[in-house]
Amino acid sequence: MSRKVDSVKDINDSKETWRLAVRIMDVWSVVNNKGIEHLEMIVMDSLWKVCDHSKKIVFLGGTTMKAIELQNIPPKGYFFKDFGEILQGECKTDRLEDIIGAVSEINHIQSNTPGKKVVVSVVLKDLKGNCINCNLWEIYGSKFLAYYNDPKNNGAIVILLTHAMVKDGQVSNAWSGSKLLINEDIPEIQDFMSKLPTNEQKEKPTQSAKSLSNWSGGSQYSPVERFVHNAKCMSLSQFCKIKHETLCVTVATTLKFAVSKYGWFYYGCTRCSSKAPNPEKAYECSCGQKVEQPIPRYKIEIYVSNGESKYQFVFWDSECAAILGMTVEFMHNSMVENGEDDPMVYPDELEMLLNKKMAFRVKNQSKTEYAKLVPNKENLETSAGEEVDFEASGATQLSGTKPSKKVKIEPSS
Repeated sequence: MSRKVDSVKDINDSKETWRLAVRIMDVWSVVNNKGIEHLEMIVMDSLWKVCDHSKKIVFLGGTTMKAIELQNIPPKGYFFKDFGEILQGECKTDRLEDIIGAVSEINHIQSNTPGKKVVVSVVLKDLKGNCINCNLWEIYGSKFLAYYNDPKNNGAIVILLTHAMVKDGQVSNAWSGSKLLINEDIPEIQDFMSKLPTNEQKEKPTQSAKSLSNWSGGSQYSPVERFVHNAKCMSLSQFCKIKHETLCVTVATTLKFAVSKYGWFYYGCTRCSSKAPNPEKAYECSCGQKVEQPIPRYKIEIYVSNGESKYQFVFWDSECAAILGMTVEFMHNSMVENGEDDPMVYPDELEMLLNKKMAFRVKNQSKTEYAKLVPNKENLETSAGEEVDFEASGATQLSGTKPSKKVKIEPSS
């Protein structure tokens, strides 16, 4: 008579004759301090659920194992922990979790120096807009940096970290057992990437000033060095000739607005910068936000020039609000109070954006990216030999479009 199959949850130390039918969900090798290597694994039986267990299975001399077909146990899958639960402390610190998210910022890099281990701290964002801190130690941090610093890798970075440790509202890799997958061609990552707003799919995560100051063994980056990091410095005439996507720094003077039928603002999501389908109706955005009332956001196209060269830049909500010192809503309400109810009229306050000599950190591509104002105080010498005072002129990161081309005003959702 065949011995019945036991359940994983029932295992205890009362006997050593357990018979299990399981699927190996994950396996990895561990080397102890004596240099001896052994395998560890996670198994799942037909109940296919995580259970709290004080015991682990150890192979003995009399243990046997054979491969069989099990139709009642599903193939390997991931059980992703909700970021909201992590932030609210609704998770067990003695349980390892699977994590997936898009890297929104790199806020710390510690290089491999004597007495210090490599660690990269990134901010992960889920599709609901929740953000948590993720620390990648040693080989995991090195793997991430190798991918990030490869010039062939552009756009969003989605990472999947298995068996992550959760503590104090943040996560990190386990010393053994975690696997780090970066933008790999698997359904889970590709599905997550497809649900990101289109502009975020094309946007490579930025490094904070703190991370740059810790990079390369702690060398200090000045504000200008951070501003030009990974960008090509060139004149506007050189920039106008670029036919492929390029991140660069250039100097130009703002001339006049490129007026279109779309005006100087649009109504968008309260969380991300995607355009609302209807400014008067509630909707659920592709980022997961339930928007009761769309909010107005700046989107202003301005012609800029340097010498004989002319180009058209797009100023987005963040840089406009920083330069003007007021939101679209405040400016529009002021217009209405003064008797101007035509939303297509450009208010006088927007003139503050014109006739300004600025250094721009700008990306040239067919669909523009969102950007932010970057304060700088040092001088920058461009490839054309022109020097500009950042504090006097302002330095901004935004997107560019050639005036000869038709530009779609609506931001991609």
